[in-house]
Formats: sequence, structure tokens, C-alpha cells
Amino acid sequence: MALVALLRDLQRLHHWDLQLWHGDHQWRPESSQQASELEAWAQSQGLALSIDRWAAPIHREAAARDWRYSCLIERARALQASHVVTAHTASDRAETLLLHLARGSHRRGLASLRGQRELGEGLHLVRPLLIFSRQDTAQICEDLQLPIWLDPSNQDPQFSRNRVRAEVLPVLEALHPGASRRINALAERLAAEDSTRAELLQLALEPLRGNGNPHQLQRRRLMALSAANQRDLLHTWLTASTGLELGAVQLDTLLARLAPAQGPGQTDLAGPWRLHWDRTTLHLEIQPNAEINP
Repeated sequence: MALVALLRDLQRLHHWDLQLWHGDHQWRPESSQQASELEAWAQSQGLALSIDRWAAPIHREAAARDWRYSCLIERARALQASHVVTAHTASDRAETLLLHLARGSHRRGLASLRGQRELGEGLHLVRPLLIFSRQDTAQICEDLQLPIWLDPSNQDPQFSRNRVRAEVLPVLEALHPGASRRINALAERLAAEDSTRAELLQLALEPLRGNGNPHQLQRRRLMALSAANQRDLLHTWLTASTGLELGAVQLDTLLARLAPAQGPGQTDLAGPWRLHWDRTTLHLEIQPNAEINP
């Protein structure tokens, strides 16, 4: 609601065509009623709003996120929109960084929830409220007398993000006031550094590719580098070639198997991909009879 108010106030300067979208996950009995109330408010304000309802809801955060983004992309394409704008705050990014840190995420994962990223050709995702905390956006709604609809599932401790929000961040804020903002600032710095490193890593990968084949990597030359560079280059190569994001533990386990003292081997990656290696080269291949999503 704070995002809608701010974008609407700036609309006269930038002449944006604002199209609102609401996703009803149907996780709660009252969700449809809240969606109807939001629709009535949007109509009273002369704002265009579309609503999608999840036909077969799955009670998992990751599944819900995938559903939301698939709907947003589909709606944006239908409207021929250039940007999707979401209201993630500094508080959201601090929670995400802590969760990824606890899971042993690679450096790139710690830089997630970036200010902007590509959603597809010609479509950009933008998060302009990352400079605000959740308390800031609540204050905006109060100051502008905006209606808000609270989601009781945000208090459900079965979701890991809710426990970080309710149990972890309050302790960090009590110990170090302003912790959420500083964690958010760290994520921003990591994102900027990651963009620079990504360019350098792509350049460093070129001499390691086997005869220019993007699905081959020279094992001996890779393993002659320092452990940190081995990890970064292997992660970059796998992500660029397959779209997969291996965690830090997975990468370390794989690198241990690729050590010079170890012989040939193979491992099945997520989806249709298999990685196998001889003493000189790593090879990526599609597993026989594997289904590939378009």
C-alpha cells in the first residue's frame, strides 16, 4: 500500500501507467474477502487492479514465490509492461540474508533481493523501497491514512522467515540498534561487488573451457588454482551452463571429489544435468530420457 501511494504521487511527473496486481494464495479462509475489499478500494481510487487466485495452493514459501512471479510475468507480458515493481523493504532483505547465511549460501545468495534484475527479455523487476524498513512503510500508511490488510500467516512459526522476523532480528536490534539497516546495506554492497566479480569471473573462465565448448572445463587447470578461485569459477561455470545454484556445502563436496588425487567420477545435478569428469576435463551433459522444461 505504501508503494502504491508513492508511485501514484510520482505518476504525474513520470506519466507511468500503473496496473496493480494482487495474488490470492487461498491459504486462509479470509483471503478472498480481503482480496474483494482491496478490489473495492482500488475501484474507489480509480486504480486498475487484477487479481489471480491460486487454483492448487501449496503451503510452502518457495512454491508461493514461484507462483507469484509466474503470474506477474504473465500479467506484465499481457500488458506489454516494461517493469514489475515490488515493495520489498530493507527488513525483507535483512531477513533473506540471515536465512541464506544460515543455509550456507554462496556469496551470490547473500546478495539476493537486489534493487533490480531481469525477469525476461525486455522486462525488469525493480524494488524501490529497499531504502525503507518495514516500520517506515507502516508509518507511511498511517500518515496517509491508507487501509491495510494484515496477513495472519506472517505470525505462523512454521515458516522460517517468520521466526527470523519475530525471534532473531529483535534480539539483534536490541544488541545493536539499527542492525536491520546495516544488514541491508551489507547485502547492497555484496550485490555491487558480485556484479564486478561476475564480469571478472567470466573472463577468467575463458582459458579453462575445453576447446571453447561451454559444457567442458579443464579440470587440471581449475584445480591448480587456490581453493577460493576453484569454488568461484566452478560455481560460475555451472550456473552459466545449467542455471543451477549450488550451495556452499555442495560446492565443497564436489571440489573434494575433483582433487588431483581423485580419479574419474560423476554426479547427478538437479534437473536433467549430469556432471562427469576424467583426469583432465569436466563434462556437463543432459541425462538420457530427461525431461527439460521449456
